[in-house]
Amino acid sequence: MAQRHDLAGLTVLALLSVRPSHPYELHRLIVDTHKDYVAGLPRSLYHAVERLAREELIVPAATAREGRRPERTVYEITGEGRQELATRLRRLLERPDPDRRVLVAGISLIGALPVPEARRALRNRAAALEAAVGGLDAHLAGMADNGLPEVLALELDYQRAVQAAELAWVRGVLERLESGALDWPDTVKRSLMERVSEGGDHGQEADH
Repeated sequence: MAQRHDLAGLTVLALLSVRPSHPYELHRLIVDTHKDYVAGLPRSLYHAVERLAREELIVPAATAREGRRPERTVYEITGEGRQELATRLRRLLERPDPDRRVLVAGISLIGALPVPEARRALRNRAAALEAAVGGLDAHLAGMADNGLPEVLALELDYQRAVQAAELAWVRGVLERLESGALDWPDTVKRSLMERVSEGGDHGQEADH
């Protein structure tokens, strides 16, 4: 499930891999980039920051003050944090999960991986999906051979359709990636940097 994968923590690591930021700035980026899979904002975000700091995956780098607001701690990702980010992200991308938010999170943050690693992770996912679709095809054929009514297999037919559609989409992304149409890392970093530089508060938040 989403909590098992710590999607809030993963997102913090990914955003800090672009540039050091304080928690409110991270909250604003998550909202502005519509990362709706991060549930329970802002509490889950602050808990994630505290947890990652305890694990020394991120460390305080400086303090920042905006106007009359209290000082905010700016965090940066450590070398160990970058390795953990890549490991978690590859795991999300490679392994199909019943919780659809997991795939949404992995795709949303895929630009944090180098292109070869992203390509490898997507190829592994495609192989897993191919096996799953093949297994469902065999199961459906067996039910038909046993003379069971088709209506009893509708849920399997639905699962097959969903996984086949995801497989087709993943293959399409791989084709675009391999053709060079998805040379995304620099684009992602530039886009996020532009959002950070826009500044301004988008509502009131607790300062951390």
